[in-house]
Amino acid sequence: MEFLTTSEAADYVRLGERKLYELVTSGAIPCSKVTGKWLFPRQELDLWVLAGLARPAGMIAADPPPIVGGSQDDLLEWTLRESGSGLASLTEGTARGVDRLQRGEVIAAAVHFHSDDESGEDANVAAVRAMPGLHDAVLVGLARREQGLLVPSGNPKQLHSLTDVVAAGAQMAVRQPGAGAQMLLDVLLTRAGASLKDLRRLEPPCLTGPDLAAAIRAGRADCGVATRAAAKSAGLDFVPLLWENFDLLMRQRSYFRPSIQALIGFIGQKRLKQRAAELGGYDPAPAGQIRFAA
Repeated sequence: MEFLTTSEAADYVRLGERKLYELVTSGAIPCSKVTGKWLFPRQELDLWVLAGLARPAGMIAADPPPIVGGSQDDLLEWTLRESGSGLASLTEGTARGVDRLQRGEVIAAAVHFHSDDESGEDANVAAVRAMPGLHDAVLVGLARREQGLLVPSGNPKQLHSLTDVVAAGAQMAVRQPGAGAQMLLDVLLTRAGASLKDLRRLEPPCLTGPDLAAAIRAGRADCGVATRAAAKSAGLDFVPLLWENFDLLMRQRSYFRPSIQALIGFIGQKRLKQRAAELGGYDPAPAGQIRFAA
């Protein structure tokens, strides 16, 4: 990340240095003090400027409630509790979270998109770029997560791929349409030359990864797609399939809200890395990074 000095930042945002210091004192502009000098991250200054431009003149946008919607995640839920941000969670799946974000019902949405696009572009970035209602979107990294097949201890049916699941006629717990894990299942089935109609599905769908893990643990299903952390927490075996990006999606004006800044400040700390290692199946390297800004 590129940092600007006080004089460089003043020129960059076209403000006098005195006005810039007033903003620094009030905490209204992104900056940090290093060895007695104020430094300003260029990328966050861009967002700060755009956050003001994204709102039509004379219009005061209502602040969304302090809720993070979208996908359920053990590391995220722990982070919301420990960060002191005051943010609550509403876990309904990636697509529902994005819908609520666009309607102003949540301040951010936790997302993990999947598609069969072979262009090589990151699925989360591609999905956000294509959203017409989020011209001022910011995508902040939380972690990379390992997704795979959850199976009972010992993997009694010897399920090592979705091809095995279909061939064995195994009962599979699935997620609701719009959930990131269900998008992933659709993509993996397509790659295996199969579809949802080829599966023996447990009904009704499970609303979260932990719900899916509980169904397998209780013997109501033979397998399902979820994270390694969900498998570990439930005492299930795990067959790894892939790693994915797990990000927080928000609007530019929300990025600078105190609650979001408290959350982002926390996820860059060592404690998150330690918790990620304890839960298993996380790579916290992207934590706090701005991975996309419209």
